Amino acid sequence: MSRFLSSKYSGLSPYVPGEQPRDRRYIKLNTNESPFPPGAKVTEAVKNETSSMNLYPDPDYKALREKLSALTGVAQDELIMTNGSDEILDLCFMAFCDSDTPAVFADITYGFYEVFSQINLLPYRKIPLRDDMSIDVKDYYYAKGTIFIANPNAPTGLLLTLSEIRDILEHNRKNVVVIDEAYIAFGGESAAELIGGYDNLVVTRTFSKSRSLAGGRIGFGIANKGLIDDLNRIRNSLNPYNLSRINAAAAIGAIEDNDYYLSNIEKIKAVREKTRAELIKEGFEVTDSKANFLFARTDRMGGKELYQKLREKGILVRHFDRDRIRDYIRITIGSEEQMDIFMDKIKEILD
Repeated sequence: MSRFLSSKYSGLSPYVPGEQPRDRRYIKLNTNESPFPPGAKVTEAVKNETSSMNLYPDPDYKALREKLSALTGVAQDELIMTNGSDEILDLCFMAFCDSDTPAVFADITYGFYEVFSQINLLPYRKIPLRDDMSIDVKDYYYAKGTIFIANPNAPTGLLLTLSEIRDILEHNRKNVVVIDEAYIAFGGESAAELIGGYDNLVVTRTFSKSRSLAGGRIGFGIANKGLIDDLNRIRNSLNPYNLSRINAAAAIGAIEDNDYYLSNIEKIKAVREKTRAELIKEGFEVTDSKANFLFARTDRMGGKELYQKLREKGILVRHFDRDRIRDYIRITIGSEEQMDIFMDKIKEILD
């Protein structure tokens, strides 16, 4: 770093995204992207929008929120559009945390929560997962802070039920609870249906995983109008044009192509369960993931060594060199053909 960087950021540890190497052709199972391309209506919508790129987008994204309202069943003023779900999460850290209201999240979860706390100079507290990597709901009773829960959790893929989320909300009426649903389309029920009964709930979603738009950076938040107004106050103070015209058009196309994506989700879920069963047959311990990835370990080889050997064979998975999970690898669910190759390479390595 240079001598000019503010001392307030001297201890900042940036988020480390999954590697995107260019040295050879890999089967990429490391960044939880969809194996399927965007639908035809996305391509058409993007193409039609290019002639208007000289104009700013609508900062309220009314056309997009109208489509999204019909899809999700929530009112348009209960939606906020953001540049990926990372932006809505960051807005929540800024809006609902301060020196008296720390961020509260699990010790094993999405790594950006700690980064958002640090870059916003916020206090935060980590709550350990249980030995089986699940969340103990009672650990979040009266948390005295803004709670952030990824559901399904990352990288474990484990899911809280709506009943458990409601339990957390009931025991934290004085603080906001943010449920990060980046992977909810692959299993479980969305907490969005609870916003009518809880004025302290924010649900965050993304088009990256289930809608094949990781490169589009499109996210959104769902909450009661009061919380949405709070978040828009900050969004409009930072970047009111936070989605480009191209991205907003792509999102509308993805909503209009809903049947295509629902079909792809079912294919991914089927391949996930097939791969999970095959890994268990090979002696792996695999969490009961409800996301588009698996979290697995074997006592036959350490997680880092397995990651490296797969990489040598042209397959990228994710390894986290952290206490408690360094024996695991996280495996994105690719196409059926990709996962067959992955299992063949696993057998070669372990044999």
